[in-house]
Amino acid sequence: MRPGKESFLNMDTVTKDLKENTAEQAGAEKRKILIAEDDPNILELLKLYMCRDGFDVDTAVNGGEALARFRIFKPDLVLLDVMMPVVDGWEVCHTIRQESNTPIIMLTARGETVDKITGLELGADDYITKPFDMREVIARVHTVLRRYLPSENKKNDKCLYFDNLVIDMDSYQLTVKGKAMDIPPKEIELLFFLAKNANKVFTRDQLLDQVWGFEYFGDTRTVDVHIKRLREKLEGVSDKWTLKTVWGVGYKFELLK
Repeated sequence: MRPGKESFLNMDTVTKDLKENTAEQAGAEKRKILIAEDDPNILELLKLYMCRDGFDVDTAVNGGEALARFRIFKPDLVLLDVMMPVVDGWEVCHTIRQESNTPIIMLTARGETVDKITGLELGADDYITKPFDMREVIARVHTVLRRYLPSENKKNDKCLYFDNLVIDMDSYQLTVKGKAMDIPPKEIELLFFLAKNANKVFTRDQLLDQVWGFEYFGDTRTVDVHIKRLREKLEGVSDKWTLKTVWGVGYKFELLK
């Protein structure tokens, strides 16, 4: 590791996560990611996690190499460190944006608002401040890809990715803005069902049948209570989607333009 640059990975979960087995998505088209990072330790771990998550990965250790590899590899997304030799990340981002609409996620230790604004104004799609949790990086990668590649949500029918939101039914885990949230099983089941059928309206009776089961004979107000609790958890999370009440009918998970 070069002098003056500390390790910015959150190592608390690295060992545990790397021991977990991840099944390959047989037959699924691999998305391509270019990782531009001059710290070899961070670069190697980012590559390892992205490969494990099913991505085809190429790497670069400076800005000049990043631009060269971008033009040859033609990635679906770029993970781009700001503080790199030869050409810094700001200039790489600016150059890529002049050539392509490929999504870019900036990685940097500089968490000041002005730096985030600079990155976004140069055309970056997201901005992750070090130290970061690898699970947050993966969640943000899927979220950004989903904006450009709608088929992203079809790759795993038990895990849905939206802006600032990941619903994982394999682990019954709700991740909001990169942070795992405690949520009762029925709430996440209701949210998953609505999100999986985005923009489709369901009556309270339909939701009771689909989420609680046909054998459930409780009051339809149960749905209202769970929707209210979900809204409290998800308030202000994103302007890309919302849990909407369709008056006189029911509810839907609406994707906003």
